[in-house]
Amino acid sequence: MSDLVEAIKLNTGKLTVNKIRESFPILHQEVNGKPLVYFDNAATTQKPSQVIKALQKYYEVDNANIHRGAHTLAARSTDYFEQTRSLIKDFINAPSPEEVIFTKGTTESINLVASSFGRKFIQEGDEIIISTMEHHSNIVPWQILCEEKGAVLKIIPVYDNGELDIEAYQKLLSEKTKLVAIVHASNALGTINPVKEMIELAHSFGAKFLLDGAQSTTHLEVDVQELDCDFLTFSAHKIYGPTGVGVLYGKRELLEAMPPYQGGGEMIKEVSFTKTTYNTIPYKFEAGTPNIADVIAFGEAIGFVNQLGKTRIREHESRLLEYANEKCAGIKGFVPIGTAKEKVSVLSFVINNMHPFDVGMMLDASGIAVRTGHHCTQPLMERLKLEGTVRASFAVYNTMEEIDRLAESLTKIAKRKN
Repeated sequence: MSDLVEAIKLNTGKLTVNKIRESFPILHQEVNGKPLVYFDNAATTQKPSQVIKALQKYYEVDNANIHRGAHTLAARSTDYFEQTRSLIKDFINAPSPEEVIFTKGTTESINLVASSFGRKFIQEGDEIIISTMEHHSNIVPWQILCEEKGAVLKIIPVYDNGELDIEAYQKLLSEKTKLVAIVHASNALGTINPVKEMIELAHSFGAKFLLDGAQSTTHLEVDVQELDCDFLTFSAHKIYGPTGVGVLYGKRELLEAMPPYQGGGEMIKEVSFTKTTYNTIPYKFEAGTPNIADVIAFGEAIGFVNQLGKTRIREHESRLLEYANEKCAGIKGFVPIGTAKEKVSVLSFVINNMHPFDVGMMLDASGIAVRTGHHCTQPLMERLKLEGTVRASFAVYNTMEEIDRLAESLTKIAKRKN
């Protein structure tokens, strides 16, 4: 890995990014007879070799259930599993590893809070605040909770450029507000929300704050103590890790006060037919056999990001986004969607009033993978009066040359429409 670190330090020229790309086997293939350009990183990132090898090694060498066995394989697997928890603790600067809970993804992490925190602390007439730009996974669980509890869901509006109306947010807050759940960085637009300010405002009314970090943890330094968020949710597969693994960070006092999310093995201390007592955190929320192999491999993904350095990764991705905006600006009919001042590396757009799916299919014919549609943000698309967008999202292994290919293909697509 040291050669990758040196590569990044040398800046982001062709040679250095190509050095990084050597760690990603999937990128070295052709799609529809053209070299693959993978611009669907906001949906999921590709996996470096060390993550893939960690999965293989677990099943070939270490496979055993964790926490319960007295034999060597069980002890070894438990150590590796808990090492990842400690890595995550440092990755987000959590006060302790016990405040890091493994789930199957951001969606389950949010649902865990909605179910457990909601069951304990939300009452009839209470208010929950979300925003217009939320992913469906940060809308639907709160709708379900509000329907069950008789609580009220309030929505922060968004400006045309994709930024939240913070003045409106301030007006929505009241003594009835019990929880605010906001995306840190929009998956559809790339907007980075001013969450530190929003958390402070929520706390001033006694409300708790859940931060959806699915898109931010891969691009930004996220320090839960500095932000003072009450909950943070994110997924491994957005950070060069495997699918099927997510994280819920919660402040200790909240996690200890919340009831279990699921019942089963590991989350108990003692079980009898008259009474069951529950385990301590984090195990209280980790019922059953977890996704052991993928959690262990996630540790390798965190190591990959740590060694490259988030600051250098973001600098490279920011240059990619700036270059993409410049290259596409002159294409006839190209309209960027989401022009906030602060963004992660997401370029969302429409072109010549064409259906996003059609544009995506034509790009795929050129070997370019993008995402099309509403990006699980239908209310946001309705607000922007759009059926959907085309979304190109960039990662550390993407290059300026790949953006040139995107711009060339879009130029041909636009001419074909004209």
